[in-house]
Order: sequence, then structure tokens, then C-alpha cells
Amino acid sequence: MAAIIPFRALRPAPAAAARVAAVPYDVVNAEEARALAAGTPLSFLHVSRAEIDLAPETNPYSDAVYARAADNLATLKAQAPLLVEDAPSLYVYRLRMGDHVQTGVAGTFSIDEYDRNVIKKHERTHRDKEDDRTRHMIELRAQTGPVFLTYRASRDVDAVVNRTTTRAPLFDLTAADGVQHTIWRVDAGEVNDLVAAFGRIPSLYIADGHHRAASAARARQQLRGSTCAAGEWDTVLAVAFPDNQTQILPYNRVVTDLGSHTPQSLLAKLREQFAVTPGPDVPARRGQIAMFLDGQWHTIDLGAPPHGLEAADRLDVSRLQDAVLAPLVGIGDARTDKRIDFISGARGTAELETLVKSGKAAVAFSMYPVSVDDLMQIADAGGVMPPKSTWFEPKLRDGLLSHVI
Repeated sequence: MAAIIPFRALRPAPAAAARVAAVPYDVVNAEEARALAAGTPLSFLHVSRAEIDLAPETNPYSDAVYARAADNLATLKAQAPLLVEDAPSLYVYRLRMGDHVQTGVAGTFSIDEYDRNVIKKHERTHRDKEDDRTRHMIELRAQTGPVFLTYRASRDVDAVVNRTTTRAPLFDLTAADGVQHTIWRVDAGEVNDLVAAFGRIPSLYIADGHHRAASAARARQQLRGSTCAAGEWDTVLAVAFPDNQTQILPYNRVVTDLGSHTPQSLLAKLREQFAVTPGPDVPARRGQIAMFLDGQWHTIDLGAPPHGLEAADRLDVSRLQDAVLAPLVGIGDARTDKRIDFISGARGTAELETLVKSGKAAVAFSMYPVSVDDLMQIADAGGVMPPKSTWFEPKLRDGLLSHVI
């Protein structure tokens, strides 16, 4: 069963929260992070992406970057200030983006359960990215970016969450992208109820943050037997949202060239296999893909998936890869091929059109989003989703809740 563990959060004083909160470290590159943090000395990007405070040519994995991150965290603790809670707590974290609202519970979660697959995964991780965040955690003695978990909704959890959100929040801020972030500290008298409610949930699922979770597990191996606070390295910071509130946006594709094809010959080949009609920029349902080619949107109807396919192979992103990108365009491995790029659904389809019209891409594919149920089925079966299958939005902010290890 899923264990949630109260922790003594490292957090900003409420008056400083809006200036500290920052986008997750892995959704921006160094140039974008440098621009976002310019003129904002309290931005947590100075901790999560410390290379922005060094020369632009600095290797982001150099010793100097991790040393600067530790220094910047010490400075932020003094200047924001950042405070450590007097007693272990749990938190309710609400995200509001337009009409969409999702409310989760922030705490720490068992790395033993991660190792035993009670906390289930659905994607592979890259060693270099693990190396980076593992060292970041060890140098700072802190987990500074929460993992995003989901779970099958629980009435017992909902009941405590609903009572908590009737009280005054600890933080309530609206970020530059318009997303409202509201955090409440759970009353001490209800923490045990929430712990018990999570204890009745059979499994948790990593939605976003596989590298953070894997890095926390590796950091634990290195920190065991050190002088760190006893037991804190055995848990990982996360926010868990119920499946019926978690929002997945599509992860769209653009390809730089058509291989041996012209737009006309590619269309002809597609029509040999599928129904291809003029269509809108967003597919209407699963099994359809919107394609922007030669200045026009087309709908590709993939039809029903063949019988006997594994759950991951039935996804539209897999069928696009297997039936179109690999055989017709020559994209053999979407993980490594430099001719394909991935555009989050949060950016809309106008960006897809712009990339094709500008000549930076030859064709774009607008996808129907994967469902949370798809993710859970694949994780339950021990499967791996194709690369860049899901884009979770809205995103949590770094810096509002950190876990000292």
C-alpha cells in the first residue's frame, strides 16, 4: 500500500513565495532559465539551474555548477528567507489553469516502495540526467523539485483535502503564465487521517519526474551511513494528484524533412493505407492524427488497432511511429533521430504551422492526448510508453516546498 510521510519542509516565508517560485528545472534550457531569472535574485532557478550565474560557456555538469547551486541555496535561505518547518507536515497543493483545477497532496514517499514498484514507472530514464540530479541532491542535501504522482481517486483522501482547502492557505500566488498555485498546510490533527487514507491506496504512478525519482533512489545509496538526518534519504518529495483531476495534453511532432518523398507522394502513400481527408488542426478522437503538410491540415484516420497489440503499442504515438514515421519518412528511432522534434500541447497548433511555413519543419503531426488510464494500464503491466507521449499541464513550481535530506 502507498505510504505518505510527513516532512519538515524547507519553504519560503509567505511574503517571498511569489519571488522564489520557479518553473521546473527541466522544462527550460539554460538560455531560457537565464532570461526568466534575470533581475529576480530570489528565483529558485539560481538553485535548480545554477549555471545561469556562471559564464555561458560553462559545462552545466561541472563542479563549479553544483558548488554554485549550494552557495545559492545558502544565500536564498538567508535572503528570502527560506524556513524549515518546526514539525513534520503534509500539504495540499492546488493548481488552477483557466477552467482546469487539480488538487494534490504534497509529502514524501517511500523509496523502498519505488524500488518495489508500489510507485510505478512508465518510462526509461537517461543516465546523464540521473547523474545530474543525483549530484544536485547530494551537494545541496535537499530534494528541490517534487515528483508529480497520480493515483486512482480516493474519497477518504478527498475528504481531508476538501476540509483543508476551506482554511486560509500558506501560499497563494499566480505565476507569469497565469497558473494559480495555492498551498495549504494540513492541520496536525488531520495528518494521521491523510496518512491512513493513502495507506489504503494500492499503487501510485509517476506521471512526471521519473529522473527525479530515480535520482533520489541513487542519492539514497550514496548517503546511507553519512551524517545526514536519519532516514530522510529514504523518501522522495512528491505531490500526488487523483487521476480524475490530472490533465494530460498532447505531445505533438514535427519532422524536418520528408526523406525521399515530396508532399504529394507522401499523401499518396498515406492514402494507400488510411482514410486521409481535409480536417482541423486538432484530432477529434483517439485513432485520428491531424497532419499539417504543404500548407494544409489533413486528418489521418488510423482505424482500429490490430488485435493482440500491447497497451503501449496501441497508443496513437506508437502507431504513428510504426506506420508512418519509420516506414515512410525514415525516422527509425524517435529517441535519437535529430530529424524529429516534440512540441508540447501547451503551445498549441499555431506553433506547428509556423515551423512548417518557415521551412524549419516539413510536416507536423497534432496528436490526440494519451489518457491517465492508458498510463496506468501500461505501468501496471510493467510496460514503457513511447518517448514524448505525455505532457502534463499545469506544472508544479520549484522552490515552494523542498525536502532536506
